[in-house]
Amino acid sequence: MLLFSAVVAGSFSLGHIIANDITPAALTALRFMLAAVVMAVWTWRSCRISRRDLESSWRYLLLGSLMGTYFVLMFEGLKTAPAVSTSAVFTLTPAISAVFGYLLLSQRIDKRIATALSIGGAGAVWVIFRADIDALMAFEIGRGEAVFFFGCVAHAIYTPLVRKLNRNQSPVVFTLGTILGASVMLSIYGARDLLATDYAALPPMVWVTLAYLAVFASALSFFLVQYSTLHLPAAKVMAYTYLTPSWVILWQAALGNGFPMPAVLAGVLATILALTLLLRDETENSA
Repeated sequence: MLLFSAVVAGSFSLGHIIANDITPAALTALRFMLAAVVMAVWTWRSCRISRRDLESSWRYLLLGSLMGTYFVLMFEGLKTAPAVSTSAVFTLTPAISAVFGYLLLSQRIDKRIATALSIGGAGAVWVIFRADIDALMAFEIGRGEAVFFFGCVAHAIYTPLVRKLNRNQSPVVFTLGTILGASVMLSIYGARDLLATDYAALPPMVWVTLAYLAVFASALSFFLVQYSTLHLPAAKVMAYTYLTPSWVILWQAALGNGFPMPAVLAGVLATILALTLLLRDETENSA
């Protein structure tokens, strides 16, 4: 999940750059088509698909639809919202996921996890607003952030549903099924945009971003979530998203958009402390 948070952060930074060069529906459909090819090759080389894996295919369509919804709304939001601000909204998913984890799986949150979530949330907010209290107090939810919030709700539902709907399939097979489900649903939803897109006129950065999204932010990140969800409670899985704003700032700096002031490191330390509490709790439970 540490790797997941870094990979996802890249999609915010790169996605913001090309958000207005291609429609969200077309971009998301293309990324899942390419991701499906990557996962099909991975699955073919690493494991076998049994008849049981193909049963109840509606599960893959449901999970794929939720993730497709998340990504479409993410890029729709990035049209008007900056990458760091959008990643701020993403940090709401752990709390929402905890609610759905309780409703769908009866997963309860103890005091230590609640404390960790609170510390992580506070640290993430501090990072998001770059240690500027005036900026924090003046924060107003824009259209982009509001649109993306509903995508985060879809993501939060997806996390506990993976465990609930998994029938002992391997993470690789289940990831392939989910991506194929997303590809089918998004191909139908984005058919008009896919046909209307002038692919020859797209800037090179769109293709670079598309490749990153397909391989890393789709195939790899889906596998990481699938694997982690089968070993951790939903709230803990999504708690790692508190590191995303920190990763986004690093991505922004790497892309030449500047580096934050030293005071921001206090927020980074808070998110690390929150994760330390979560990892300590998981270690004790495993023991």
